This record gives sequence, structure tokens and C-alpha cells, in this order.
Amino acid sequence: MFNRDFDHLACISPNVTRSISPENLTGEPGQGARTPLGQGTARSAARDLGDGWKVNPYLILAPDEDRTLADIAGSGSIRHIWLTPGTGDWRNLILRIFWDDSPVPSVECPVGDFFACGWGEYAQISSLAVCLNPGRAFNCYWTMPFRTRCRVTLENRTGKEVAVYYQITYELGEVPDSAGYFHAQFNRTNPLPYKQDYVLLDGVEGSGQYVGTYMAWGVNNTGWWGEGEIKFFMDGDGAYPTICGTGTEDYFCGSYNFDVNGQYTVFTTPYSGLAQVIRPDGAYRSQTRFGLYRWHITDPIRFRESLRVTIQALGWRSGGRYLPLQDDIASVAFWYQDRPCAKRKPLPSKDELEII
Repeated sequence: MFNRDFDHLACISPNVTRSISPENLTGEPGQGARTPLGQGTARSAARDLGDGWKVNPYLILAPDEDRTLADIAGSGSIRHIWLTPGTGDWRNLILRIFWDDSPVPSVECPVGDFFACGWGEYAQISSLAVCLNPGRAFNCYWTMPFRTRCRVTLENRTGKEVAVYYQITYELGEVPDSAGYFHAQFNRTNPLPYKQDYVLLDGVEGSGQYVGTYMAWGVNNTGWWGEGEIKFFMDGDGAYPTICGTGTEDYFCGSYNFDVNGQYTVFTTPYSGLAQVIRPDGAYRSQTRFGLYRWHITDPIRFRESLRVTIQALGWRSGGRYLPLQDDIASVAFWYQDRPCAKRKPLPSKDELEII
């Protein structure tokens, strides 16, 4: 008997696969590689070969431009996003995804953080939901259903031109009634106010499941920083949550400070990882910074009416006492729910997003 994944691959489906890239901006059948040589971004490199070769493999985003990367009509689901913006300020390239003509994006996130690389420096990741491959290739494998329309945009806030290579692969076909809409919410607090919990997600109304967390955590104290507990308040919870973790490294499926022989140890696995440790350089880079992910693929957090997610920031102080930390914390919460997003917290300003 096949396992579930291979069983799915072996079943013939009535769905059809399409893919949008700079070489086929609509994804329509037979429309790939049609950019005339004189209009292509790689026209100089292809000048000896002519039409039909590698004429338009990337696009250029002008400063302050908000470009539609994909606009898909019908029902179906995004199956894979590959994107590489090259070098640049990934915090100020803003990815948005809109479902079914909703004016509010269900995904609104800096592109680096969305792909679990929030510090503007490449770090390799091998996971089921996100892969970061050499060099600086962002891959997303979250399934993203839509029923009437899907629109994907990328805004350039960097202040300079950015070359973007991308490919959005999707299926057109019937979507089950039980399929939820994919959402991603970015947040950043710098510094976290004293004795205040960090809010990963709030204001979710409806039914669905929480499926993942990415955190870019910059510490502002010496010593261990991850004693805080994650909490899931769901379906009418008041002051106390239904689900409460036991420590930050525990939630990200590690233990004992991620410490092997006195050092933070990077790891990347299908469901969780400490993919990035940016260490002080002894001069100007003085704070240690961490990139962590946790995908709830086999253990989604299911809710029926509402969801709020927080995490504490705790270290140690004298006398074996906890120290509430005032760290630089950014995050992306990933979840599915039964409707597209109707409202969301405004994205921080460029200065508030800046990695300093």
C-alpha cells in the first residue's frame, strides 16, 4: 500500500497545472517564452539566439513600485512559489496575497520573513513547508486554495531597483468545501516593553488551524534568552490559554538552550529548526540574532471561533530568577481559516521594519 504522499501522486486528477513567471505572465496555455527579443530583460544575452530563447527570465521592480506577479481567475490552489530577489533589503520587499476579490490581503509580509529568513542574510533551510537553497533561492510549499480568484503582488520599498526572478505554480480545479484560506501575519516589536508578552497573532475570527511560526529574535541581554512559554488562547479563552508550552526552545522542538559543547547549534529539519545564528563580530555587530521556525504540519492547532497566540521573552537574573527581556522580536504566524482576512493590523513603517 502507498503512503499518503505517494498515494496522492499516483491518483490521476482532473485538475490542470499552470505556472506564472516573467516568461509567462498569465500562466495561460501556450503563452510561455513569447516575449519579443526587443522587450526582454535578457535581450542582450539572447541577441544571438532570438525569440523563444531565454529572453525575459526576470523583471525589474522600480523604487516604490507595487507589481502584480500573478492574477489568476477560477478555482484552484497555489502549489509552489520560487522567488529570488537577489541581494537587497528583503525586509522592504512586501509580499501580499489576496483571495477571491477580497480587498484585504490574507498574506502581508516582508519577503525574507515569509520565507523564514528575516535578518537579511541567507541561511540554508531544509523543511517541508519552506526551503532556502543556495544561493538565496526562496521556496514555499504551503498549499494555498482559492475559489474565484488569486492575486499575488510584490511592493518595492527599498528605494532602488530590484531584479526579481519568480515562478508561481498552481492547479486549476475544484476546491473542497472543507479547504481553508492560507494566511500569514507579520509582526515586529523593538524593543519589547518590560514584562509584556510578545504577540504573534491576535484578532482571528472564524474556524481553522494554526500551522506555523517563524521568529527572528535579536537578544539585547547577555545569557540565555529562551525561557518564555508560547500560549494559544482559543475559542473564548480569557486570561489563561488552552495550550501552554514549557519554553521557547521546547516549542521549536529543541532542548537545553540548543546547546552542544557550549555553543548554540544550528539545525534544520522537516518540521522545525534553529536555522540561523548571527554571532557578534567583536566590533560593530554586538547582539546575537536567531532565526527559528516551527511548522505544525502533523500537529495543527485547530480552533473553532477565535485564536490569539503570544510568547514570553524570559532570561535569567541573579538568585535563579527569571528576567523579563526587552528584545528585538519579529515573527510570521501562518494559519488557515474558513474565510479570507477581513481586517488586519497595518504593516509597520519602513523605519519600524529596519534591521538595525
